[in-house]
Amino acid sequence: STDEVYGSLGPAGKFTEQSPLDPSSPYSASKAGADLLALASFKTYGHDVLVTRCSNNYGPYQFPEKLIPLMIIKALRDEPLPVYGDGMNVRDWIHVSDHCAAIVAALFEGKPGQVYNFGGDSEMANIDLVKMILDQVGKPHSLISFVPDRLGHDRRYAIDSSFAQRELNWNPP
Repeated sequence: STDEVYGSLGPAGKFTEQSPLDPSSPYSASKAGADLLALASFKTYGHDVLVTRCSNNYGPYQFPEKLIPLMIIKALRDEPLPVYGDGMNVRDWIHVSDHCAAIVAALFEGKPGQVYNFGGDSEMANIDLVKMILDQVGKPHSLISFVPDRLGHDRRYAIDSSFAQRELNWNPP
């Protein structure tokens, strides 16, 4: 699943595999439920399952409604770029190829019944990311349009990947 299952993180620290699950929306609760179902099938029936939780992915072929491609497309079209709330929601970003390498490491090196967190160790406030995109495509920051925040929208996510790096010999760049 994803870091959303842990809920909102305070201004410091990172989620570890031992962090309690505290989903803030029905969507993140469904992810937490799937994680718990998988772990229960291991405990009850000995099924060969493990759980991985990642931070926000970015990279080629990402769905256009996701934050980074959406902002690029809108900027290139000179359309307003909608930013939720004050834009200070912080996300940890991991490139999709690094996430895929982590999943492969979990498949070959992971232990059944274990949880592994995969993060990119690259936290950024959404507003800073949007400004960076605008700067990269040569568009003005005036295209930013603040919109009401979503219900259940967590303030900050950050993943501690040190356990996965150590146990799976996974070393993201």
